[in-house]
Amino acid sequence: MEKELITRSGNECELCGASSQMSAYLVSPKSGTDLNELAHICGACQEQLDGTSELNPNHWRCLSESMWSEIPAVKVIAWRMLNQLKAEEWAIDLLHMMYLDEEMLNWAEFVSTGEEKVIKHIDCNGAELVAGDAVVLIKDLNVKGANFTAKRGTSVRNITLVHDNAEHIEGKVNGQKIVILTQYVKK
Repeated sequence: MEKELITRSGNECELCGASSQMSAYLVSPKSGTDLNELAHICGACQEQLDGTSELNPNHWRCLSESMWSEIPAVKVIAWRMLNQLKAEEWAIDLLHMMYLDEEMLNWAEFVSTGEEKVIKHIDCNGAELVAGDAVVLIKDLNVKGANFTAKRGTSVRNITLVHDNAEHIEGKVNGQKIVILTQYVKK
């Protein structure tokens, strides 16, 4: 498999393009029996993924290229890292552009404790919300930190989900990106 990884990657890191201290990286919780469950990565990426060195957000700007890879393991790593770097505006922008099918998303959301992280965003009527949906506010909401009230009936298009909180979504109202509680919206 090592030879196949080297051939597939051109002996470069499939995340950042570096070519030093290369190794195969198994993306948990997979078994490593399929080449698509492995990524060929450099030492710098591996140390940050394993937590043995401090996370350097600027190093991960490379994900703007590698997130488009056709290799499932690379896409899953990119999604996980972008979620870890959500404090960075550029990472949020990249995450909003990224698409994973349901199977790959379940793999990406897998928590290292061995349990799958299942966070569902539900509107006031019990309908499941997904990224890109359009919702309508069901109540006037005072927007903290801004000088306006989001009025009942306001349509919020192309919402994004807050992946670590099932009660929050993000969307633009009056040209400002705000966090909205799911209990105050309907699909």
